[in-house]
Amino acid sequence: MHVLVNYLIAIGWGIVGAISMALGLGILLWVFSRVTPIDEWEEIKKGNVSAAIVLAAVILALGIAVGFAIMPPP
Repeated sequence: MHVLVNYLIAIGWGIVGAISMALGLGILLWVFSRVTPIDEWEEIKKGNVSAAIVLAAVILALGIAVGFAIMPPP
């Protein structure tokens, strides 16, 4: 029974993480596109690898932040 409860808690944390990441990603990309002076998506379509790397780094940083935010205490 204790194992089942642990599985349900892990699934709950996974759902919370997925929802947090989805909402955070939408907000982050909207704010990031408003703050930067270039259109990142247009630059990526043109083949600008550096713009893609910067955008990927921003997305990974959000993922790390959300992961630490929802991580249960030890």
